[in-house]
Amino acid sequence: MKFMKLGTRPDTFYTEEATRSVISDVPSDLVIRINNISYLLHQFSLLPKCGLLQRLRSDSEDSNTVTIELHDIPGGEDAFEMCAKYCYGITISLSAHNFVSAFCAAKFLRMTEAVEKGNFVLKLEAFFNSCILEGWKDSVVTLQTTVKLTEWSDNLGIFRRCVDSIVEKILTPPAQVTWSYTYTRKGFNKQQQSVPKDWWTEDISDLDIDLFRCIIIAIKSTYMLPPQLIGEALHVYACRWLPDATKITPPESSVSQTDDVAENHRKIIEIIVNMIPADKGSVSVGFLLRLLSIANHLGASTVTKTELIRRSSLQLEEAAVSDLLFPTHSSSNKHYYDIDLVAAVLDSFLLLWRRTSPAPTENSQSMRSIRKIGKLIDSYLQVVARDINLPVSKVLSVAEALPDIARKNHDDLYKGINIYLKEHPEMSKSDKKRLCRPLDCQKLSPEVRTHAVKNERLPLRTVVQVLFFEQEKGSRANDQRMSAQEQLLSRGKQIPLVRDELSKLQLDRHEQTSRLEGIGKAPAPSESSSRDHQKIKRTDKKMPLESEKKVAREEIEEEETKDGGSSRSKINARKIMKNRSGSDHSRDKSRDR
Repeated sequence: MKFMKLGTRPDTFYTEEATRSVISDVPSDLVIRINNISYLLHQFSLLPKCGLLQRLRSDSEDSNTVTIELHDIPGGEDAFEMCAKYCYGITISLSAHNFVSAFCAAKFLRMTEAVEKGNFVLKLEAFFNSCILEGWKDSVVTLQTTVKLTEWSDNLGIFRRCVDSIVEKILTPPAQVTWSYTYTRKGFNKQQQSVPKDWWTEDISDLDIDLFRCIIIAIKSTYMLPPQLIGEALHVYACRWLPDATKITPPESSVSQTDDVAENHRKIIEIIVNMIPADKGSVSVGFLLRLLSIANHLGASTVTKTELIRRSSLQLEEAAVSDLLFPTHSSSNKHYYDIDLVAAVLDSFLLLWRRTSPAPTENSQSMRSIRKIGKLIDSYLQVVARDINLPVSKVLSVAEALPDIARKNHDDLYKGINIYLKEHPEMSKSDKKRLCRPLDCQKLSPEVRTHAVKNERLPLRTVVQVLFFEQEKGSRANDQRMSAQEQLLSRGKQIPLVRDELSKLQLDRHEQTSRLEGIGKAPAPSESSSRDHQKIKRTDKKMPLESEKKVAREEIEEEETKDGGSSRSKINARKIMKNRSGSDHSRDKSRDR
């Protein structure tokens, strides 16, 4: 912060009751009344520098003591006293904190060059241009002080010039930032790290909400900063001025706020929501949900809450379970968590999802989106289920809102239900049935089904359903095994036939080779007779094989006829056939050898 000192004389002003006087050997001949304070001063010190006092003196009656009332002077008695001290040559210290009031009072008293060269206004303008506007924090502090003198600041151009100076510095590339700034993020070290892109957000968060809005609007109009950076500035401001959403308690147990404070908070949250950039992702979903929780607590307008619900639903996929955990703000609710907030955002998400994804397919973006939400909601239910005062209806309002395709399996939903049953042992049977209503036993994994069968907390109806589907899956597995055995049996029947075909092919090839060799040389009688003997022998071997296969088939048909085609008879028949085929195969091998 920069300062400017004017004057060299010590401060000789003193107070006596409601009167401010200056120590002097000369009697006072000028009385200035401001509100409830009277200043006993001297005409020879003030009139040469104050054009307004000269005019008012000339209009008054010619007397030794002149009384002038200045109740409407900007800045009040403090600002006037600073101007009076300047006229007496008493040392005064000017900074960004008192510049606005001093400048407005000097303008009001017409302490300009037209009255005296090098007058107070000229020196104040020089300080404003060369020190305040050149500095970062000086500009911010000066802008903040304009709140008390809004009309005078606008008319004198102080407000506009401060805003321009601040915006110009915000748009400066971080590498070129050389002035001091406030940045208190954890883990940041100014000496070791470069200037962050959001270096300016904390300093402007000290501004009044209307001044802050002017800065943000001016920045957005340049289109030079990304929406995420503007969103970060809004986040910092909200954290600075709004109550913590995770620590808000119902009205009975909290310290009652004044109407002015509550109204100011409502004004802040509505302005922040209106300034959030339209770009998706400009602020985090966690921030949007926190604003929604605070808006519910403060009783913000319906338009504000509806917009927050809409924006939150657009980014619900990015949320973690911790982003959904907020305390309820209704005095009528005994439970801790605000389930209605999550239900409202979920309904908004599903409305948009159904509109944009009428028939989602597997592995599509819409399917991945709804599955991610299903996982999030089930994990959320596992947390809130531990609230002993949470009614079943609140759990079902969220659990049943999701469509069937949102859950690939119901393991996470089962865990949430089981936790709720464990934390609420006194539940009635009807409530237990209602709680288990959204649970689909067919979508439980084998491990979870095993746990459910032994879970004494579950209603009997749910356990029976789990057992039924478990048995049904077991029968399907048996059918699959039988079909596999039938395939093996058919393959076993084909093996001897293939072997016979191969034998025939080998025999034909052997005969062809013999004929080719016999063209030039006739075979010996002993060789031809031995070949004929082998053919006869092989033919004799085939006869018992064929007869055995026929007997096996007859046995299978007889077994199936006796048992009426039952599965057990079929299995026995297949075993017989398999044994027969196996024996044929082994016999063929031994005979070939």
